[in-house]
Amino acid sequence: MMTDEDNRERPRKIVHVDMDAFYASVEQRDNPELRGVPVAVGSPAARGVVAAASYEARKFGVHSAMPSVTAQRKCPDLIFVKPRFDVYKAVSLQIRAIFAEYTPMIEPLSLDEAYLDVTENLKGMEIATEIAAEIRARIKATTGLTASAGISYNKFLAKMASDQNKPDGQFVITPKNGPAFVERLPVKKFHGVGPATAEKMHRLGIETGADLKERTLDFLVEHFGKSGPYFYGIARGIDNRQVRPDRVRKSVGAEDTFSQDIHSFEPAREGLQPLIEKVWGYCEANEIGAKTVTLKVKYADFSQITRSKTVLVPLQGIGDLEEIVAMLLVPLFPPRKGIRLLGLSLSSLEPRRSEMPQLRFSL
Repeated sequence: MMTDEDNRERPRKIVHVDMDAFYASVEQRDNPELRGVPVAVGSPAARGVVAAASYEARKFGVHSAMPSVTAQRKCPDLIFVKPRFDVYKAVSLQIRAIFAEYTPMIEPLSLDEAYLDVTENLKGMEIATEIAAEIRARIKATTGLTASAGISYNKFLAKMASDQNKPDGQFVITPKNGPAFVERLPVKKFHGVGPATAEKMHRLGIETGADLKERTLDFLVEHFGKSGPYFYGIARGIDNRQVRPDRVRKSVGAEDTFSQDIHSFEPAREGLQPLIEKVWGYCEANEIGAKTVTLKVKYADFSQITRSKTVLVPLQGIGDLEEIVAMLLVPLFPPRKGIRLLGLSLSSLEPRRSEMPQLRFSL
């Protein structure tokens, strides 16, 4: 008879499903003329940013968050398509319905990716790799789109595994080979290690998971604060975070450190666009709204400021968010010093109601 202690010690079965070039793949699915050619979802305007790139475009070095002018320089034949977030949301809901046939333990990260805990699943299937393969086949049959999957015993490794055989593939990391997999991995590829943190790790002589594993917990807490215990764990293939369905965080945010300091408005606005799309994608995937928008600015001398705006009812669309971000950003220019980092966070999060009054901003 299995005791509670035995059950706790049993490895979990976590699947991370990640759609392949989701926005761009939807556009290629819906428009046959775009199939097999390099496509970027976004605006071709001088101040535009690539929201997503097809695999044909990625061969030229085009990727999301890249300025459109840079993308066009790398790939002169690149075709730009205006985003259709309502369509992406509808497809995302189709995919979520497939997940729900296998487990109620679904934690969406955005419109195109989610964690699933299939340790106990609705189909009674024992092998997680078979569940992942079946889900991917169902997604293909239902939407015409491909997905990749990572299978492992925790969320960190499942996320890392889903990148291994993209596109249209899957990869498993077992408890036996998890620690060795992490040791070989460059820290810059770790989920949860952004460019600024990777740069700091490199300055401390930490290049790989093996280097990270050599550092003590005290060392990591001293240099990385609250993230220290997380880094200490994942360096050993340990991540005890649970898959949390229907989770509403207190806040959601993203930030980016730039390779060169920013001194003018347009590059700052361009730099914020991928962050806007990332945090809004989380809100859309989780059916939540936000009332407070906070802009974070870190200058070249490492001093930083924040600017916030709170509205009476939750934001209803990405256009509302873009409008508030612009309103917060404009007064900061020209900046007193170069800007090295921009961050964006949403708070006062709450489940979105079916009908909301339209927002009006006084700018």
